Amino acid sequence: MSPEKLDLLQGTLDLMVLKTLATMGSLHGYGIARRIEQVSGNEVLLNQGTIYASLVRLEQRGWIASAWGTSDNNRKAKFYSITRSGRSQLSADAHYWERLSEVMERVMSMEKAVGEKSGA
Repeated sequence: MSPEKLDLLQGTLDLMVLKTLATMGSLHGYGIARRIEQVSGNEVLLNQGTIYASLVRLEQRGWIASAWGTSDNNRKAKFYSITRSGRSQLSADAHYWERLSEVMERVMSMEKAVGEKSGA
């Protein structure tokens, strides 16, 4: 991954995959990766190993299910869909990341208190 691209924090890719499937419906791994890249404005680039490790992890946890089908280019592909348990997890994870994002926004926009001296 080039230095200009964003490194993902632990847990963010799984959340992105769950959200993509909840929004787009059933997709194969390549389609999920391309959609995440597209929505990120190409700030996040996913290689095959990264996306498939996430898909295996999510399927083992019961948050997604898979079935074989045929892709748009007539190739056999495994399609993934979010499960009821996955939707519940998505909701919990999304709430967590929204809270964390709000906290980070407050911290990053912090200004030095008036009259406070630098003690560092």
